[in-house]
Amino acid sequence: MEMLEKVERLVEKANVSYEEAKAALDEANGDLLDAMVLLERQGKVKRPEQASFSTQYEEQKNYIDVRDKVEEQEQSAPSFGRSVKKFFRTMIRFIKETTFIVKRKEETFFTMPTAVAALLLFIFWEALFPVMIIALFFGVRYSFEGAGSAETANRVLNRAGDFANDVKNEFTGGDSNTSN
Repeated sequence: MEMLEKVERLVEKANVSYEEAKAALDEANGDLLDAMVLLERQGKVKRPEQASFSTQYEEQKNYIDVRDKVEEQEQSAPSFGRSVKKFFRTMIRFIKETTFIVKRKEETFFTMPTAVAALLLFIFWEALFPVMIIALFFGVRYSFEGAGSAETANRVLNRAGDFANDVKNEFTGGDSNTSN
């Protein structure tokens, strides 16, 4: 290898000027490796970083605990599956903790566990659902008693009863209040 090629190679690898590369090569009697070592000793070349590897996770700086990462992702981004799962959990808890009440003119007509009412409505929905709607027009009111989440359901049921009462009053032309 010719001296010019050695100087160019040293300039490229060591990131020094041509003058510094030529001086180092002259001092090292044309040996490229010795010239590089000489430049390192003079502080003109940054030494290569040493790398080490370990299988111990405590020593890894970029170690990520997979369980923590999965939990973080589940909590940060709602998915359809998690939403459905949460909905069913809420519904099951609601059914277990509440009682279904049917009233007419402030008198309790009957009371049953919400699980029984849900089962009956599920099995006989074609008959019970229309009967329950028609009963609203005759002053029957429905409510749930028990869990704190029953308030939302009771608001909806009260609105349905109020709506049926308003429709009834429009047709009869009267202002009879049969609500609870």
